Amino acid sequence: MPLTKFQFRPGINREVTNYTNEGGWHDGDKIRFTKGFPEKIGGWVKKGVLSFLGTARSMHPWRDLIGTRLIGLGTDLKFYIEEGGGYNDITPIRATTAAGEVTFAATDGSSTITVSDVGHGAIVGDFVTYTDAVSLGGNITAGVLNQEYQIVAISDTDTYSIQAREAGTSISSITVDGELAPVLVAANSSDTGNGGSSTVGAYQINTGLDTSLYGNGWGAGFWSRGAWGSATNINTLTTNLRTYSQDNFGEDLIFNPHNGGIFYWDRSASYTTYQRAIPLSDLAGSSGAPTIAKHVLVSDRDRHVIAFGCDAVDNIGVQDPLLIRFSDQENAADWTPTATNTAGDLRIGSGSEILGVVETRQQTLVFTDTSLHAMQYLGPPFTFGINLISENISIQGPNAGVAVDDMVLWMGETEFYTYNGAVQRIPCSVRSYVFDNFNFNQGGKVFAGLNSAHSEVWWFYPSASSSNVDRYVVYNYAEQTWYYGSLDRSAWIDRGAFESPLAAGLDGYLYEHETGFDDGSTSPASAIDSYIQSSPLDIGDGEQFTLMRRVFPDIGFKNSTAESPSADVTMSVRNVSGGSYIRSTTATYLDDDRQQLNFRLRGRQFSIKVSCDNTATTWRLGSPRVDIRPDGRR
Repeated sequence: MPLTKFQFRPGINREVTNYTNEGGWHDGDKIRFTKGFPEKIGGWVKKGVLSFLGTARSMHPWRDLIGTRLIGLGTDLKFYIEEGGGYNDITPIRATTAAGEVTFAATDGSSTITVSDVGHGAIVGDFVTYTDAVSLGGNITAGVLNQEYQIVAISDTDTYSIQAREAGTSISSITVDGELAPVLVAANSSDTGNGGSSTVGAYQINTGLDTSLYGNGWGAGFWSRGAWGSATNINTLTTNLRTYSQDNFGEDLIFNPHNGGIFYWDRSASYTTYQRAIPLSDLAGSSGAPTIAKHVLVSDRDRHVIAFGCDAVDNIGVQDPLLIRFSDQENAADWTPTATNTAGDLRIGSGSEILGVVETRQQTLVFTDTSLHAMQYLGPPFTFGINLISENISIQGPNAGVAVDDMVLWMGETEFYTYNGAVQRIPCSVRSYVFDNFNFNQGGKVFAGLNSAHSEVWWFYPSASSSNVDRYVVYNYAEQTWYYGSLDRSAWIDRGAFESPLAAGLDGYLYEHETGFDDGSTSPASAIDSYIQSSPLDIGDGEQFTLMRRVFPDIGFKNSTAESPSADVTMSVRNVSGGSYIRSTTATYLDDDRQQLNFRLRGRQFSIKVSCDNTATTWRLGSPRVDIRPDGRR
């Protein structure tokens, strides 16, 4: 009998039944499709040996005036500038006490130090740095006290607790795998002092949450919804997780924690010693600068700083969730409109709040909770105009959209969309698979990442059983194919300033993706478990049994560095459509296009699976040929 060559449709399809998808791919992980054929994705390695503190939710790459590559990196706990593998803490200071307003009290045998500061305004997890304190008399020396600390407990509005640790240990030096690992110091009976009358405390901006919190019960949800007096299972967002928007203004950086302040970091002042970012309103020459916003960006074409969902110039400190304000052109400090500048404001007329913003080459798309708008530069005297594009449009979170040239793609509440002059739903062959296993309570963690080298948009999202991002779905916009997999990442930037895409792991490390073939989160690197599995195939319409005897897999291992690269081929058969596979046989295929794999399987339908969990190995599947023929029941 002649061999039968199988050419499967590209992409994974979970929108139809497994049987209906005959001739297509049903499942996979850590694979992509290139020119219609499945192959293993690239590997990843750690960018440096140091880790950052907290969960990264935003990254922004750029170069300064001398060509140094920088990354602004915001976590729920800190804001860093990454340079050369090091993480420089530029988290702004929100308040500094007068000398003597901070005092300490120790307990014999305990590392817990009670700190008194009337109206401190801190929350658990905040960071504070003490200076000019003196020894408490015993083990709690001045060197122990005069350090940066994370607050571990709040007693009341005037007192909180820290854990004393060894002197001379910075927060960065005790950050291990994204967590603090201090060596604690216990007080003794001689620690009876209060730190003296000169202690100063510098409090960093309040930390955020690494997850969204929800409440339920009476009063949750909307007025008049449901039966009077009945309980409700409606979840209502009570506290937002910490996300950021950021953009460079020349070589400087402007960033904004969502629903927080707007901050400015001066690169020129930090060439030798990194300085902390300051509120935009404290910038020299500042006039009318907003102090709270949902999103901030710098318009590339016209050089305006734009704040979305911010406070008005005549009502500073009171946030308007639909107000858009912009600075004078080429001036990040001047926000007060005059006859001689281009500063001004706009207000969106639909929706209740701005949820997301995506800038393209020609315009900026602004998402509210009910609509989509396009903001364009008009020039004087109006500066900017804004138009309604579409209503009844949703976006999953503030980072769920990405621009590809002048096209924008985003994940909505239950659909994927694109805008290229008009809003369109993207036909998705894995839509149900994604949204049927989705933690909507943590939808704000969804983020989109562009992998331009492969014409891909990756959406990372939390599955139904996870509070953290643990899954991804990919749309290849050049080939219009979909595929998915499992991976824990929290932020992504495309290659550009750097040679490879970069992603932040939940372990506190940055990873260079599409580098090598292995999982570089371990030392030594471990294998990436990749596979692709077809839907069932049959002869005719499955009314007769078939006998399969041998397979020529057509697997290539180009660029693999393993001495003997290989992959496993599994053939499975079943006798009933929709039933379980009753028999499977696996054989190992070596890097030899002449090799045939011998099988002896009988059934009405069969499927093929290619998998590989070997290090230093990449693979690509072509068009397998199968020796298959009609056969009897026995």
